[in-house]
Amino acid sequence: MNAQNVTNKLIRTHLVSGNMIPGEEISIKIDQTLTQDATGTLIMLELESMGVKKAKTELSVQYVDHNILETDNKNAEDHAFLLSAAEKYGIWYSRAGNGISHPLHIHHFGIPGKTLLGSDSHTPSGGALGMLAIGTGGLDVALAIAGEPYSVVMPSVFGVELKGKLPAWVSAKDVVLEMLRIFGVSNGRGYIFEYFGEGLKELSVMDRLVIANMGTEMGATTTVFPSDEETKRFLTAQERSEVWIELVPDKGATYDKTMVINLSKLEPLIACPSSPGNIKKVSEVQGLPVHQVVIGSSANPGLRDYTVVSEIMKDKTAPVGLSLDVNPSTRQVIENLSVSGRLPDLIKSGARFHQTGCLGCIGMGQAPAEGKISLRTMPRNFPGRSGTLDDKVYLCSPETAAAAALTGKITDPRDLEKLLGIKYPKYEHPKKEIINLPLLFSPKKHNESIQLEKGSNIPPLPKLDALINKFEAPVLLKVGDDISTDEILSGGTKVLPLRSNIPEISKWAYHQLDNNFYDKALKAKEKYGGHIIVAGKNYAQGSSREHAALAPKYLGQLAVIAIGYARIGWQNLVNFGILPFEFENADDYKTINVNDILKLENINEETLTSNEIIVITNKKEIRVKHRLSRRQIQIVLAGGMINYYKQKNKQAYERL
Repeated sequence: MNAQNVTNKLIRTHLVSGNMIPGEEISIKIDQTLTQDATGTLIMLELESMGVKKAKTELSVQYVDHNILETDNKNAEDHAFLLSAAEKYGIWYSRAGNGISHPLHIHHFGIPGKTLLGSDSHTPSGGALGMLAIGTGGLDVALAIAGEPYSVVMPSVFGVELKGKLPAWVSAKDVVLEMLRIFGVSNGRGYIFEYFGEGLKELSVMDRLVIANMGTEMGATTTVFPSDEETKRFLTAQERSEVWIELVPDKGATYDKTMVINLSKLEPLIACPSSPGNIKKVSEVQGLPVHQVVIGSSANPGLRDYTVVSEIMKDKTAPVGLSLDVNPSTRQVIENLSVSGRLPDLIKSGARFHQTGCLGCIGMGQAPAEGKISLRTMPRNFPGRSGTLDDKVYLCSPETAAAAALTGKITDPRDLEKLLGIKYPKYEHPKKEIINLPLLFSPKKHNESIQLEKGSNIPPLPKLDALINKFEAPVLLKVGDDISTDEILSGGTKVLPLRSNIPEISKWAYHQLDNNFYDKALKAKEKYGGHIIVAGKNYAQGSSREHAALAPKYLGQLAVIAIGYARIGWQNLVNFGILPFEFENADDYKTINVNDILKLENINEETLTSNEIIVITNKKEIRVKHRLSRRQIQIVLAGGMINYYKQKNKQAYERL
């Protein structure tokens, strides 16, 4: 066998079917799953709908970290439902207040060499530990819990060689922002980024998590790091050294593509509004007044990230017109900050402490003032994601965030020594961390009699009909490039609590883009049987929320015709029986307008297999195509994955 990189080793040891040729569909065995509460409620309803009795994975964990603001009964009832579901299906449960799923999983459950599938788009964070960790829609995760392999198009492996050493005031966030400067928010699609080289010695496991987490923002399938001596050090500090294995590239291993990043030449970077790909040097935008600084999130969740901010803020106070918000990533981080003496320094600085959880990252509180700058150590700054439509959110490192928290304006942190006499804090990893376990609950052994606890906000999943084979339907919305799932179905305090209630959450579909969309969709469903959306490049980027497909499906969405799609968004359309067409000629996008009636005929297996599809408009005939495999064609025609799964199991039963 030829010398292998780490990615190929991970895939080869889990390959169930297909060939490891980029562009071909493969299926892989899933060892672990990760679900969070904003997507987990739907997953548990899907398990119930599919008749699953018990999780068949080696380990599955349900985290509560998104919907933790209990402003009415809905979130609290969802938490009770998730606990009952975790007990019924044999799944670990992490209670509200324990922390964000990604650092918790790295600390307590991640194992080098294993596969992890998560219903959160930042699940690739697990790649920091030498795992093949992939984010996807909830239905794919439900199937993995049921014991089904995960199917994905085999990506190419992009090797990123790291050289040199990070300068003072530059950290892991600047590394991934440099990657985003190069690749933007879509040019990582079809790749797994694998990092290697001497520069890895400069990056801790939690530094690697920062980079792996935001690889998602480039559209990558996932990010992979080796499991090396640093991995061993980290697991030893977590009292889990027994799960460590060495997993490094073979000597002479090759990659489909390669590039080099010299860490020594990096400088502080910042993602400007309103895209993670809008990267500039901090020095280019410094001086702009800042109204809010938020520390925390899954993108910078490590003990180091909070410690550095604490050291910078020591004996100083944030300006009166600036809100310094601290979102601890886990209770374990709080406890270790407290014991080390760093917590009091943050408190004295005037920082506002919040619950452990995602919070402002997904618009659950901490919404900034309109038109005022908010600096955040978070992974996303899509329009309106913060909870404020006219937001001005910038993404940066903890060092850059702390500099702004001191000066009240965007400041290159390298200037802090000259301005305020502050030297770059030196951080040493503790040989052993205080381990916090009280809010993690293991699966029950006997689950047969456990009933799901459903509050008034948890109706059954709606039944989805098989796809009709011909239709004439209106274009209800035409959108441009890089439309995010936040814009298709927003988060925030009003919408997130409705995640388990499809009829109610559907009222918010495309609300940011057209606040009359819901009424228009109902009328189109009654008159035409449904509607169509037309989109530009990279449609449905961002969050893995399958509600951005299921809610439009519930409202009658028949097809999306786009120039291109984000990976997870495309997969979710397939899973819920929506045709994901692409223009053969991108210029045809310009010829279709809102309210045009589009006609499609013979939408059957033969036509879809031939991939010769014509859309008739009131102006011309347009040729479209798709990237569906034969299996996915059957899924779409069945009306989605749940119908397909039930049909397949029924046929298997009848053959017995």
